Amino acid sequence: MEYRILGRTGLKVGAIALGCEGFADKTAEEVRADFDFAIRNGINFLDLYASNPELRSNIGAALAGRREKFVIQGHLCSVWEGGQYLRTRDPEKSLAAFEDLLARLGTDYVEIGMIHYVDAEADLREVLDGPIMRLAQRLRSEGRIRHIGLSSHNPVVAHMAARTGLIDVLMFSVNPCYDLLPPSDDVDTLWADESYARELHNIDPERQRLYEFCEREGIAIDVMKAYGGGDLLSDANSPFGRPMTPVQCLEYALTRPGVAAVMAGCRSRAEIEAALAWCSATAAERDYTGALAGLDKFSWEGHCMYCGHCAPCSVGIDIAGVNKYYNLTLAQHEIPETVREHYRLLPHHASECIACGRCERNCPFGVDIIGHMRLAAAKFGY
Repeated sequence: MEYRILGRTGLKVGAIALGCEGFADKTAEEVRADFDFAIRNGINFLDLYASNPELRSNIGAALAGRREKFVIQGHLCSVWEGGQYLRTRDPEKSLAAFEDLLARLGTDYVEIGMIHYVDAEADLREVLDGPIMRLAQRLRSEGRIRHIGLSSHNPVVAHMAARTGLIDVLMFSVNPCYDLLPPSDDVDTLWADESYARELHNIDPERQRLYEFCEREGIAIDVMKAYGGGDLLSDANSPFGRPMTPVQCLEYALTRPGVAAVMAGCRSRAEIEAALAWCSATAAERDYTGALAGLDKFSWEGHCMYCGHCAPCSVGIDIAGVNKYYNLTLAQHEIPETVREHYRLLPHHASECIACGRCERNCPFGVDIIGHMRLAAAKFGY
């Protein structure tokens, strides 16, 4: 397992984490066996948005005696009414559901208290200015949550939330299909066939800005929908007309700026194993460019995807790293100190580029790498 620091929380989490809704309809024994397997393989981070009481109790039983082995991300505003899940902004219902979560998990706190599913700007304003944020802050002051998070599918709303300084963790949907689409407060557009019927070119700038802001500010992103609800794994359903593997989807998400972990929604042991395969996968197995390059309707032409195909550099420059740190400085009056320090620690810098063109011949997306190295050298001064 590769472990990463969860942004400014300082928590150390495995890059492959568990989204637990896939454990619904399993027996307590089956859930415990899956957790045994996850722990043996180094998984230490889980997200539980589901409000189903039986599922919560089964996970609590699986955690019994080993609570300390997991960083738990539990959701506020996810309740169980009339035998089904409901999202609410009622503070009393939210508090009762959260206390039920703690009781069923057999713990008195969760590390991340995630404000659940905020996609519309009006909803964000209600959350920020109303009782829900006050509830989250009170729970944090009481030690029942350690850090506040927020989940969203809308990059504009997520960026607005991140800029408030009130959240430390963002749960966000990341995959190459969704990254092409413009922002919307209607999550269904992410799955709609008509969204992919037209030609789409390059990552939507709002999404790129969100990822880079989170990286700069230490707001950790943990990823949902890395497989696009399974569509990206399907030859028939993928908008690209060709399937990706689970390892390729995970590699794409885990190489976006700001991303610390992926919450892999797994319904079976085989699916957990498929996600864990990322940890031991070769560079060739992780390579997602074959699924993205050369498509008729979808193009990432000229956009650095941090895929590493530009390597090896003739003089040893980490080109993807330089590009990432340069991109993090854009639209900034001054270079953020953390970015400057990360760039300084690179063994080779953009000014060392000899313009041999080897990297550009390797790049599957036609990036002007030599031009980018010149811009980075001018920005950083070396």
